[in-house]
Amino acid sequence: MKENNISQVLHGNDIYGSGLSRHSPDAIWRSFTKSSTRSIVVLVFSVLLIVGAFACTHLLDPIIILGNFGSKAAATTQLYDTFPRRPNKPQKKVEIPINCAAYNLTGTCPSDYPTPFQPDDDPNRPSTTPTCPDYFRWIHEDLRPWARSGITKDMVERARQTANFKLVILNGKAYLETFEKAFQTRDVFTLWGILQLLRRYPGKLPDLELMFDCVDWPVVQSEQYSGSNASGPPPLFRYCGNDATLDIVFPDWSFWGWAEVNIKPWEIVVGELKEGNKRIGWMNREPYAYWKGNPTVAETRQDLMKCDVTQGQEWNARLYAQDWGRESQEGYKHSDLANQCTHRYKIYIEGSAWSVSEKYILACDSVTLMVTPHFYDFFTRGLIPLYHYWPIKEYDKCRSIKYAVDWGNSHQQKAQAIGKAASDFIQEELKMDYVYDYMFHLLNSYAKLFRYKPTKSEAAKELCVEAMVCKAEGNEQKFMMESMVDSPANTNPCTMPPPYDPPSLHANLRRKETTIQQVDFWDKQGP
Repeated sequence: MKENNISQVLHGNDIYGSGLSRHSPDAIWRSFTKSSTRSIVVLVFSVLLIVGAFACTHLLDPIIILGNFGSKAAATTQLYDTFPRRPNKPQKKVEIPINCAAYNLTGTCPSDYPTPFQPDDDPNRPSTTPTCPDYFRWIHEDLRPWARSGITKDMVERARQTANFKLVILNGKAYLETFEKAFQTRDVFTLWGILQLLRRYPGKLPDLELMFDCVDWPVVQSEQYSGSNASGPPPLFRYCGNDATLDIVFPDWSFWGWAEVNIKPWEIVVGELKEGNKRIGWMNREPYAYWKGNPTVAETRQDLMKCDVTQGQEWNARLYAQDWGRESQEGYKHSDLANQCTHRYKIYIEGSAWSVSEKYILACDSVTLMVTPHFYDFFTRGLIPLYHYWPIKEYDKCRSIKYAVDWGNSHQQKAQAIGKAASDFIQEELKMDYVYDYMFHLLNSYAKLFRYKPTKSEAAKELCVEAMVCKAEGNEQKFMMESMVDSPANTNPCTMPPPYDPPSLHANLRRKETTIQQVDFWDKQGP
């Protein structure tokens, strides 16, 4: 049987057990019947009273002066400092304040921002630095075009041609030079995210310059930089890439919020999606494939709409065109992502290039039906077909979707496992801690390739949190406040995995290709 060729995903159940031995106070007291024993008890209680009085006397001072601290955290700090610290005591949280009053008055960023900070390297504390998820290995591949030549000033300046902005980091501070305003607030929240990285790991990033293009599709064609006489490619950062380009992929703006469509910062949304998954179990969901989005941005999406049940043919798909203008007027009542995990299957299809929607779809516990993608973002190269998603043929979408849904409804445990593996990946390997660590390792590795000392131009202006949040309004300011890093991380970034060696990289890509070909074969054979 064809279905036996699909690797089964096994999930173990965590079993938690606890026991508590209870004894009656009366039974304990009845054991003290002899007068000699009573004497001992009296003596013990007397000692305890003396010790208690002594302890209260020494605790009294810090408690009395709480009013002088002005905050609960400060009082706790004073209390901790009164006694010897335990080896594994959590490190004191160091908050990074913002001061809009001072910024609005002077228009200048704080002179002492950001404050260098080092985690508490207590040798008695167990190491909490994990190894980064496997998709971090693609950082090595994205920077490979400059591994031998390094990055020169000329290369960076040639990336200016399509860039929206140039960002310079010097001594832990950011300086911005804007060339062209990006669509909506893509550039705003991308820059905001980088500022949060500097707050999370202050003083840890080396000096660097980078050019960033906020348009969807990659533009640095690899064929233009091949051959012995070719010049080095310009290092251009953006949100996605493909196999024919050399653009450096970077986490997209929506991780800190998408103000125009009311999508909250990722840390909030991923929690809401986790709760949304609990409302309707997979078995109780609609046994169809669901998609909702803007079909006008790409021909492939317009073609997808032909698979809707309203076309007179049952292709097991329920498709809805999203009118963002109407949604905005109605207060986004019908676009809450956490309320869209109601079908057993959800379709991911690209727009003009990669789509922001991918991570939200994968997080739904539903089986992601992924129409053949041509682009990748920073984490999707870590996804495995038939384990994290079911591949759908681009040029035979309707029949391919119908086959996938029919197969899943006939093999419910296996289908459910695919959906669970994807949502587990999103919850565990794409949490904001790892998003920041990916940014850190990418920029740190990028900076090591520089063959010159980065500098800022006269046109560049210092950029800080105050410069952005103090003048923001509405959702823009709300999402900034919700996604703000208010203190440095208590741990170092995760440990980078090594790069692929050529044979293992080839084997990895070949396995994915073979799996997709196998699904294509089953699809052609029919149910």
